[in-house]
Amino acid sequence: MPTTPAARTVRSADGTTIAYHTTGAGPDLLIVPGALSDAADFTTLAEALAGSFTVHSVQRRGRPGSGPLGPEYGIAAECADLAAVRAATGARYVFGHSFGGLVALETARRNQDISKLVVYEPGVDVGGLIPTDWIPRARRFLDRGRPIDAFATFVIATGPSAARRNPRWLMAAILRLAFRGEKRAKVFELLDAALHEHAEVGRLNDSYPNYREVSADVLLMTGGRSDLAHLGPATARLTEALPSSRVLTFPKLDHFGPHQKGEAEVAEALTTFLLA
Repeated sequence: MPTTPAARTVRSADGTTIAYHTTGAGPDLLIVPGALSDAADFTTLAEALAGSFTVHSVQRRGRPGSGPLGPEYGIAAECADLAAVRAATGARYVFGHSFGGLVALETARRNQDISKLVVYEPGVDVGGLIPTDWIPRARRFLDRGRPIDAFATFVIATGPSAARRNPRWLMAAILRLAFRGEKRAKVFELLDAALHEHAEVGRLNDSYPNYREVSADVLLMTGGRSDLAHLGPATARLTEALPSSRVLTFPKLDHFGPHQKGEAEVAEALTTFLLA
């Protein structure tokens, strides 16, 4: 039976508390969640990996158990947080999803102790294909106490093509039905962080040549059912820039595969790559 992950904390370089949840036995592996998600969303993936690895699911800043984003928030702070967890655990393997994949890539180019890195559709912007012009509009909705409209604005701007075709009022109605109770509360709690995170994605637009500095062997995962505009160009530029990389596509998965129905498949591929 799955065991309850042990909760631990470290202090990042700026003194911020960063929590992480540990389960399993074997080589140490860090899981880095993306925007609007946290360590709890990756529980099933962690359990699927726990037979082969000691899995540490990072509760990134701005999430319950960890400290706030802070006034100096940026990718450097995220990298310092991940480096602090890596130092505490001794992990040499890292898996990052979406914005967490961007954090993982940025950390790996700063930290040569990461020997193998897996990123699933990382939030790497190429040519401004990940939009950020929606952020001020979403911020105004949050400031007015209208989080569902902020969320709808976010989804229309950054989601799949089906979402992008909807007017905001319709998307808000759809989201009210799809997200209820604790699920809705979590999204609303993480919306502010998501705006800051996407601002960092935009700031790092076309910085992919920096990933020539990554010494880790990298597996780039994509979902065959993803239709995000940036995905193809970002994958192509990353394979050109990274010194050692390969691409693996899961035909039946979309962007949320690692924590929505694709956990077993992703875990199997992760294990094969990391233990090879």
